[in-house]
Amino acid sequence: MIDGVAAAIQTLGGLDAVVNAAGVLRAAHTHDMSLQLWNQIIGINLTGTFLVVREALPALLANDTSVIVNFSSTSATFAHPYMAAYAASKGGIQSFTHALALEYGKQGVRAVCVAPGSIKSGITDATGGYLPPDSDWSLLAKLSPILPTTLESSGAPMGDPAAVAGVVAMLVSDDGAFITGTEIRIDGGTHA
Repeated sequence: MIDGVAAAIQTLGGLDAVVNAAGVLRAAHTHDMSLQLWNQIIGINLTGTFLVVREALPALLANDTSVIVNFSSTSATFAHPYMAAYAASKGGIQSFTHALALEYGKQGVRAVCVAPGSIKSGITDATGGYLPPDSDWSLLAKLSPILPTTLESSGAPMGDPAAVAGVVAMLVSDDGAFITGTEIRIDGGTHA
């Protein structure tokens, strides 16, 4: 990961923007969750975001303006059952992003979170398979978007990744120049 940031800086001759979109989702009852699983989720989602930002900041600070877009989740601010470690990692990313916006804003670096809801992606492809066998599915019903979506083979409504990509593209462009220190939810109205 760290080598990848250095390689990108060298190949591109600098950085104007960094988008931290990697993550992992694993579900478990909190009382059954191993410390290893907790650390894996926090390590990939939160610590991984920190490491990429830390390594990219010198290149970002070399510009008059630059932007960091970190992927959080609606799980950071709205309870999703069986996902305590995931929610903690994504809540940490939101707080981290706020701190970055304050610390580096006067130096021209913007920091923003996008908080996708149920979006068809690699992280959601097997979510149902990761839920505990005794999951209370009625707790998950509130996660349905109010806007039209694609129904997956599991019957789960999912938004299109292009919706998220469009928001990220706007944030790293001049159109997003006055947006920093906040989250933008992309959830089809799930939490309206």
